[in-house]
Amino acid sequence: MKLSLSTGALARVRADLLAVAVPTQGLDKSPELKALDKAAKGALKNAAKLEDFTGKAGESLRVNVSGILAKQVLLVGVGEGGKKPRDARTLAYRAAQAASKLGSVAVALSTDDDDSIRAAAEGLRGGAYKYLTYLTGDRVPKRQLETGTLVVTRKDPAAKAALAAGEVLADAIVLARDLVNAPPNDLTPTALAEAAKAASSTFGLDYKQWDKKGLEKLGMNLFLAVNRGSAEEPRMVHLTYKPSGVKGVKKVAFVGKGLTFDSGGLCIKPAGSMIDMKCDMAGAAVTIGIVLAAARLNLPIEIHALFGATENMTGDAAYRPGDVFKSYEGKTVEIINTDAEGRLVLADVLWHAAKLEPDYLIDHATLTGACMVALGPWTAGLFANDDELAKKYLEAAEVEGESYWRLPLNDELRESLRSDVADLKHTGDRHGGSITAALFLREFIGTTKWMHLDIAGPAFLERPHGTSPKGGTGFGIATGVRFLERLAQG
Repeated sequence: MKLSLSTGALARVRADLLAVAVPTQGLDKSPELKALDKAAKGALKNAAKLEDFTGKAGESLRVNVSGILAKQVLLVGVGEGGKKPRDARTLAYRAAQAASKLGSVAVALSTDDDDSIRAAAEGLRGGAYKYLTYLTGDRVPKRQLETGTLVVTRKDPAAKAALAAGEVLADAIVLARDLVNAPPNDLTPTALAEAAKAASSTFGLDYKQWDKKGLEKLGMNLFLAVNRGSAEEPRMVHLTYKPSGVKGVKKVAFVGKGLTFDSGGLCIKPAGSMIDMKCDMAGAAVTIGIVLAAARLNLPIEIHALFGATENMTGDAAYRPGDVFKSYEGKTVEIINTDAEGRLVLADVLWHAAKLEPDYLIDHATLTGACMVALGPWTAGLFANDDELAKKYLEAAEVEGESYWRLPLNDELRESLRSDVADLKHTGDRHGGSITAALFLREFIGTTKWMHLDIAGPAFLERPHGTSPKGGTGFGIATGVRFLERLAQG
């Protein structure tokens, strides 16, 4: 979808659908809305009265109009709000959803600061998203949104840059959604690595990958243990972005879990819990999205993005409960439950990333069902060994409207990872499962300032929520990029 800015009067905006935010005070409280209604011959006020539309948050009303260039107007209630970037994103997202079978949409922003323009651009692209790769015949939509316009008061260079930044962010999120939604027979570990390679070459990132022999040479035995039951080869990928002509920059490493399918291994999942396990590589998709967006935005930060990709299957060589493996870092690990495989892959990749000596090390993983039990499906768990890092990340999330909740690295639970036959068990007791998973990962980051983000809930949704669609969401990319931008500013 092609996006643009317009500074024209609302009545002169040409679009199949024009979306406007309406506060609880009603249409009369805004000079712009009042002028639009006058040009539409009172159709908006009449429809609002007929349908008892009051502008409460969550309300919407679609009105056919004449007298203006837009064919329809979508009134979107914003209550007492409507002034934050997240509100602009929501308005644009709902507009794109409402215009999904039309050709063009326009959105009148209540406020057009740079962050709101950026958020609205992302919202338009995000709202228009559909995963259509495998649809044929009549299932393919006959028409899709082609153009989107943000109606603003200015078209200065800063506004245009904000629009472009929103498109960059949307592109990264769409890529992540496509990867997460792809079926596991096509998105194998090798295919995921090749997708990262194709994206990195397009935007000039350095790319390196390790196959099974390469991982064996490194000694990534925990990672390889998970792969043993699969007919598909594993891959570890390392994407690097280094800003040109800038010295003394911060270095940040992102690590993602890339399980392209998780059967649970010998501790096999029930069928109902297995159907969506193509999404278990969402952490890798987010990692790819963050580094691509940062590179396209030319951020003055050195960024390393790494992920381990494999399947967790039940083949005749599959690893077993009771097995012991030596990690890349050196600690020995006793296997307890083969369905807790993600932390094993992450452990070896985290240690590889820690050896790069980054200022910050951040991992994204659809790691535990326990985190969803604790926080629900729309909030990610945040664990950090550095308070300042956690604070900065939560501030970035607040701007972007993504939901995180900091959970404790409770050292009293560390004892539950104690093994009688090895240095560590890889799972703890039933209670506090997301915490013990984080404590296990902490064993493999050395002294690095580190944060673990358990995105098991919001990375893949059973139904749409807010500005996230059903299926893959790309959750985490917006916050990650915002964090990097603020880090670059000092």
